[in-house]
Amino acid sequence: MKLREPLPELTGATTWLNSYALNRQELIGEKPLLVHFWSISCHLCKKAMPHVNELKDAYQDHLNVIAVHMPLSKQDMNIEEITRIAHAHHMTQPIFIDNDSYLSTQFRTRFVPTYYVFDRNGELRHYQTDGKMSTIINRINRILDK
Repeated sequence: MKLREPLPELTGATTWLNSYALNRQELIGEKPLLVHFWSISCHLCKKAMPHVNELKDAYQDHLNVIAVHMPLSKQDMNIEEITRIAHAHHMTQPIFIDNDSYLSTQFRTRFVPTYYVFDRNGELRHYQTDGKMSTIINRINRILDK
């Protein structure tokens, strides 16, 4: 995705964990949105998860957060294993399971972890493919005018 592009509609999920199927309108308007792509076979994703959880908790009143599980192989498509790993890493945010690569294609995401920050209008304001939380927090704070 390019900066200022709108948030795609959140359709095509194999299933959702921790939530009913959310749509674009439910996630924009009042709060900015962080979309976090990850995979159960990604070591860096697992290493970053405590930091994502801390960010989610610290900004819970000011930011919507969803995760998108993007499989990197056939072995990553096991819903029970995805659920187990998500639970083990204390992921409580809604998780879009993208076994058909529908949302990954819409976002043009090729790597995990990848983070996208959308403003209240649903426009992409920042994305990055590393887990440097300080950069993500700075961008979120700019959008929130903190």
